[in-house]
Amino acid sequence: MENTQSETNSLQMRYTGVGVSPGRVIAPLIPMAPPVEAPPEGDPLVEDAEAAVERLNQAAKAVKAELKERAERARSEAAAEVLKATSLMAGDKALIKNAAKLVRNQSVSPERALWDAATGYADQMRAMGGYMAERAADIEDVRARIVAELRGMPAPGVPQRTEPFVLAAEDLAPADTAVLDPEAVVALVTSSGGPQSHTAILARNLGLPAVVAATGVTDVESGTRVFVDGSAGSIVTYPGEEQELAVTAWHKASEQLATFNGHGALADGTEVALLANVGTADDAQAAAAAGAQGVGLLRTEFCFLGRDTEPTVEEQTEAYVEIFKAFGSAKIVVRTLDAGADKPLPFLTDTTEPNPALGVRGYRTDWTTPGVLERQLQAIAAAADQTEANVWVMAPMISTAGEAGHFAGLVHAAGLEVSGVMVETPAAAITAEQILDRVDFVSLGTNDLTQYTMAADRMLGSLAELNSPWQPAVLRMIERTAAGAQAASSASGEHKNVGVCGEAAADPALAVVLVGLGVDTLSMSPRSLAAVAAVLSRTDPGQARTVAQTALHATGAQEARESVRAQLPVLEQLGL
Repeated sequence: MENTQSETNSLQMRYTGVGVSPGRVIAPLIPMAPPVEAPPEGDPLVEDAEAAVERLNQAAKAVKAELKERAERARSEAAAEVLKATSLMAGDKALIKNAAKLVRNQSVSPERALWDAATGYADQMRAMGGYMAERAADIEDVRARIVAELRGMPAPGVPQRTEPFVLAAEDLAPADTAVLDPEAVVALVTSSGGPQSHTAILARNLGLPAVVAATGVTDVESGTRVFVDGSAGSIVTYPGEEQELAVTAWHKASEQLATFNGHGALADGTEVALLANVGTADDAQAAAAAGAQGVGLLRTEFCFLGRDTEPTVEEQTEAYVEIFKAFGSAKIVVRTLDAGADKPLPFLTDTTEPNPALGVRGYRTDWTTPGVLERQLQAIAAAADQTEANVWVMAPMISTAGEAGHFAGLVHAAGLEVSGVMVETPAAAITAEQILDRVDFVSLGTNDLTQYTMAADRMLGSLAELNSPWQPAVLRMIERTAAGAQAASSASGEHKNVGVCGEAAADPALAVVLVGLGVDTLSMSPRSLAAVAAVLSRTDPGQARTVAQTALHATGAQEARESVRAQLPVLEQLGL
């Protein structure tokens, strides 16, 4: 036995990345299939030009339809939103028109024409930087799918296997991640991507262990057994007894985290409401079934994505009513439309902006296209009137107290009582007291707050360390927001609630830090509720404040995380 174990250890290779979704598994690693190869340069046209253009049109329509169908089968609203947006790319009239011109004018095959036209679009997006650069990968995914359709080949995607396996890739396209079967794919590992990439977000929604930015992992031979630790961010080949025991410990600990009793609180009984992030009626029903105490973030983009025109007030009202009903009289925090950046809409946003992440997005779209926000507020108010829900409404991408005051005026004019804003910019964090003089609550969007504070594109794997909510600078922004809320509460005599609805709230260790910094409520994926509740229930307020100070005084994200975890033995006890 000792010799066997020694031989195993000598064969082991360890790859380290960023753990983005907890869990420990052992299974064969299977890489994604090779990408679709580019057609040869100048690949000549061998058929009638108009017949080739018609084939091109039909292929694009087929890919668009397939992506839409995948959106309907997607296991999460986040996946559905991404797939709907990607399907629009497949049916983009300008893309197909440019490809058709190349067929007619340069007598190249439709495959080569489409490839060149899409590559041109992708290059333009990369030149823009930020969110648009991230969308370039989606254009290239659409490019590959249309070329595969033209060739009569299967679309690129996840390997089809009956046995459980770990899926490895450089990064995963939305169409790949959206319809993963968790019964077959038991973990995700990528060599690039960041903590807020599509892979990371969808892995958390699916409850799959995942590690991103693990350089070299795609070089592992297909079929090699690997150990994946989604908390530690590590992958080990040829796992031995140590790794087997770690998986066993994880399964035992998971049994303690099977359910959430619907009451978030610290060890002394101090309440910390645990809410859910949702985007559709199905999401809301699943969150309610999981015990969520309400909704801390209702993403309303699902009403708008995949459309060429604005949905009517009546259409929006009907959609909101179905979600509100799932929670009876519980609190529902509705975020108004967060269009722009990575969620462009043809009737609302300008896709030619040089830096969309810093452009007209969220609340700012009301400056350039007034009326859309007011009609959305009318729909939210109408849905609130038809249900018992306790509806709060907040605007994304607020930077000044003046903007907060204007939004509060729109909310009250629509007949809604509780107004708030997202704190996603350093400007909003450091002026929280002034903002909360004008609105009733704030909710921290830690994904954007991190990238704006650290000046680091949240999609880039090379900036994963900077782009972590554990960064002390980000935690100080959160501390400043909570202090501003306390001051505003004292001045007004009314409690000004501070919530977190970004991905940070789903990390049990970071949840303790957030509460220690003065955060009142946490909102997350329903799958994270039980783990966060279990850790909070074993932590007293003094301990939370102590670990929060530890994190604030760390020199970086890794030190902050490691030092906090060292002070919370409950995490190891629960396998977290």
